[in-house]
Amino acid sequence: MGWHRQLLIGFDLETTGTDPREARIVTGAVIEVRDGEPVGHREWLADPGVEIPAEAVAVHGITNARAVAEGRPADQVADALADILVSYWKTGVPVVAYNAAFDLTLLSTELRRHALPSLRDRLGGLDPAPVIDPYTIDRSVDRYRRGKRNLEAVCAEYGVPLDAAHDASADALAAARLARAIAQRHTKVAALAPAELHRRQIEWYAEWATDFQDFLRRKGNPEAVVDATWPLREPADETV
Repeated sequence: MGWHRQLLIGFDLETTGTDPREARIVTGAVIEVRDGEPVGHREWLADPGVEIPAEAVAVHGITNARAVAEGRPADQVADALADILVSYWKTGVPVVAYNAAFDLTLLSTELRRHALPSLRDRLGGLDPAPVIDPYTIDRSVDRYRRGKRNLEAVCAEYGVPLDAAHDASADALAAARLARAIAQRHTKVAALAPAELHRRQIEWYAEWATDFQDFLRRKGNPEAVVDATWPLREPADETV
């Protein structure tokens, strides 16, 4: 049985912004999915400790008043999310996140912000793995398909339902189902063991970043730099 029909852990964050180095967690969801069906679910609401910008509220619907009244302290939410993800990685279960470099970098930044052990610390110095990122995989296996590559668009391409986009639980479930759907369409992806698929995604992401950087420079931005690191950007010397 391929990895896509076994236990997968859908993971998603909704946040205060789009820069993973600056944004804070507002909601987080972790969903256990087996062969496309949810079998376990946890969700957190955080008080991010900063004002949630109106544009972010418009995306995910979580107001400042609700976050302050109902949310747990941000450090507790980041710590709980890190612990549960690490528990799966330690047993070899893949964590699925759409655009994983955003969510994992943001979570890592929150841990550092609150002086909590990093994901690597919790894993005894190992990198978080295996991670499955449908965004990175789809961009490699169907490189020349036209159209958007956001979660809604790619779910539509693969026939995966997404009824409540930008809800952490809905997006986490959709990401896991999308990973399964991509593997069903592309047998070469399904045939890879999770550890090997993780390694391939590192390569695929770096190839995309190089190509995109070259494109930007050809279009008149000679100083453009696209970070090629996947799935986690965690400079040891960075302070937040």
